Amino acid sequence: MSVMWTVKVVGLGVLALSLSVELLGWLVRRLRSGRTLNEVLFFPSEMACVEHIFTPSSTQYTLVFGSPRSCLCPLPHGIDTCLSRLLRHILSASSSLDLCVFAFSNLDLCRAVLALHSRGVTIRVLTDKDYAAITGSRIGVLRKAGICVRCDVASVYMHHKFAVVDGRLLITGSLNWTLTAVQSNAENVIVTEDPHLVRPFLKEFHRLWQHSDPARYLHSSDPHPAHITTSTCD
Repeated sequence: MSVMWTVKVVGLGVLALSLSVELLGWLVRRLRSGRTLNEVLFFPSEMACVEHIFTPSSTQYTLVFGSPRSCLCPLPHGIDTCLSRLLRHILSASSSLDLCVFAFSNLDLCRAVLALHSRGVTIRVLTDKDYAAITGSRIGVLRKAGICVRCDVASVYMHHKFAVVDGRLLITGSLNWTLTAVQSNAENVIVTEDPHLVRPFLKEFHRLWQHSDPARYLHSSDPHPAHITTSTCD
C-alpha cells in the first residue's frame, strides 16, 4: 500500500512540475509579447555541448530528474553560449527560413537547418556560387536533403550573412556560418523583430532570389552555364 501511495505522489509531483513549467513558459511569452526582441551576440562562442538544443527530451529529463541525460562528448554541458542562443533562434522557425549566406560549413548550423526541413518548414538558401563548392561546404548536403538552394549569379561575391525566420525575425551580422567564424573569429550577430529592419532584408532576399532563378538563364546563349542549377526552386 505504501509503495502504491509513493508512486501516486511521485506521479502527481511530476505532473505538477510539468504544468508549472508550461505555465512559466506561457507567462514568459505573455511578458515578451509586449516588447520587440533585440539581442546582440558576440563570437567566438564559448565551447559547450549543444545536443540538448536538438533533443528537447533531454531538457525534460533534466527538469524531472535533476540531472542532464548522459552525453558522451567531452565538451562542458548545461552552459548557455552565443552559439546555443543563435541555434535556438534558428530553430524557433515554424513556417519558413530564408537564408542568405556567403559561406556555410558549420555542422551545428547545418543540423539546425536540416532539423527545420524535417519538420516541414519551408527553407530557401541563397549562397555564393564560388563558395558553394569549396571543401567542407554544407550546401551539397542541404541540396541532397531536398532543400531549395540557389547560387547568386552576379559577378561579385554574394557576401551577405543574414536569415529571416518566419518573416518576422532577422538574424544578421558579420558571422559566416563556418566553424572558424563561430569558434575563432571576432564576430557579431544582431537578432531583432523590429519590422522596420526585417522588411528591407525580406525585400532584398526576394530580389536576389528572383534574380538567381535558373529559369531566367535556360534560354541564354550558353544553355548550360556552369554556375546555374537546373532546379528552379519555387
